[in-house]
Amino acid sequence: MQIFQEVAAQLSYTRAADVLNLTQPATFAQVRQLEDHLGHKLIERLGKTLSLTQAGEIALKSAQRLAEETENLEMALADLQGLVTGRLRLAVVSTAKYEIPARIGAFSSEFPGVEIALTVGNREELLSRFASNADDLYILGTPPQDMDAVIERYSENPLVVVAPREHPLATRTGLTMRDLADYPFLMRESGSGTRLAAERSFELAGTAPNVRMELGANESVKQGVIAGLGVAVLSRGTVTLELRHGYLVELPVKPFPIFRHWHVAWRKGKKLSLAAEAFVDRLLDTAFASVDRK
Repeated sequence: MQIFQEVAAQLSYTRAADVLNLTQPATFAQVRQLEDHLGHKLIERLGKTLSLTQAGEIALKSAQRLAEETENLEMALADLQGLVTGRLRLAVVSTAKYEIPARIGAFSSEFPGVEIALTVGNREELLSRFASNADDLYILGTPPQDMDAVIERYSENPLVVVAPREHPLATRTGLTMRDLADYPFLMRESGSGTRLAAERSFELAGTAPNVRMELGANESVKQGVIAGLGVAVLSRGTVTLELRHGYLVELPVKPFPIFRHWHVAWRKGKKLSLAAEAFVDRLLDTAFASVDRK
């Protein structure tokens, strides 16, 4: 079941074999043996592409539950000795990669027996992973209202407008979104939560951005702004050092800063592992005390 689960994730016998440190024939043979045992075809090949059959989709859900239960058993036995062990799968939206490593570091110091697998992606990629139950916990800016999940808010995530220090707007006050519309703007890729917030702000002001370039990562946007290619909306956490050292300036543009929040989420009805529970507890222990978590 573990081998089948990896093949289903990779949709490739060769890549799955590499991950599992097995040969490709051995990986293929194990999946065939599982199919023979269950009496159903689980994976089919259409041309050069592998895909799951309906029976394969059902088997994958069972494989995921079995893996979770096995991990829970190992961690529960370790808990009898006062230990927390196991594997914690975290998926974080790309903007959070500036905020979450420090929290992982503190957690790993406290629980060195927990192996942490970190996946970074944009909002749409994380929602896709959530739909397939690929991870234990998800760190998001603004979760969709229809997300079938338990969601806890644990930290502020203000969005700000930044510009190079020599920009014409850098010394002005009382700016509006209409002022920004007169200058080149750098935008994140489609599906980014930061992009959605920027577009919504322009729309509410009855104007549109003068998009000079679309970039697929916060770091690229940040470096583009420093190079003078345009202004941009970014999470303040991504530009803390650049603001401190004067490479960038924060523009006083209404309605910014927009105070969003970081959220940790997991599938509703999912039994969290001991490691996941411990990580959530540490996030909420450090949450701002003056604001309700919900």
